[in-house]
Amino acid sequence: MLGSYRAEILKLRKRAAVWVLFAAGLVLSLIFGYLLPYVAYATGDDTPSTTGVPRAEVLRGMLPARVIDNTIGGYPIFAGALALVLGAIVLGGEYSWGTLKTVLTQRPRRGTILGAQFLALGTMIALWVLGIFAACAACSVAVAAAENGATNWPSIGDVLQGLGGGWLVLMTWCLAGAVLAVAFRNVALPIGLGVVWILGIETLLAGVVSTLLPSLKWLANALPGTNAGSLVFSVTGMAAADAPPGVRDAVGGGRALLTLLGYCLLFGVLAAWTVRRRDVS
Repeated sequence: MLGSYRAEILKLRKRAAVWVLFAAGLVLSLIFGYLLPYVAYATGDDTPSTTGVPRAEVLRGMLPARVIDNTIGGYPIFAGALALVLGAIVLGGEYSWGTLKTVLTQRPRRGTILGAQFLALGTMIALWVLGIFAACAACSVAVAAAENGATNWPSIGDVLQGLGGGWLVLMTWCLAGAVLAVAFRNVALPIGLGVVWILGIETLLAGVVSTLLPSLKWLANALPGTNAGSLVFSVTGMAAADAPPGVRDAVGGGRALLTLLGYCLLFGVLAAWTVRRRDVS
């Protein structure tokens, strides 16, 4: 397992797509968390996220005290879609390129290889979360210095709770992409289905249930995106009016945590069962 894990980490480190996805998530976080709000604050012009918000409140949203909000606020939808693509690329690429058969001839068992891939993905997701947090923290300090704002930081416990919740959200979507890649044994179809689900279908279902079919609210509250948004809402403590798309108080934080852990377990078991029972070609 350790040798397979090192090999998977090496492949991820040298795969350009991994860093392109990370850069995309980082740029999105900085644009929507700092660049657009700061432009709106400096010029007095409204943006979709700052319309009707007092300038002082816009500034407070960019200061170090709100760094966790800006770090993980986009994880349930936008960064989650990127994490799903990562999982699909890592596992689906082995089928598309025909490398899995070659790896299996080196003696590692299928379960060992899959476990190493999951550990490597978890490690890479952790690096993503830490990298985005560091960039957001630097932007918060820069804004505070430029505007003479307060530099009060959240407590260590709040930071760890926020980063841990963000990691779980991204890991859930990453494993969703991985199990789709194993099921379809390629890259393109899992990415297409997964991204459409995150960006369109789940949001549409939640809207239809809330307006037309309230009796099916329990179904909407069981979806991974709903629980991802609820977990982010819980660990950040942001106001509902300030919450970015996908972040809402649909279920409690404890329930969201357990549901996402359940999804991670389900996706992992399904991927392991599929890899062990099906031909790799």
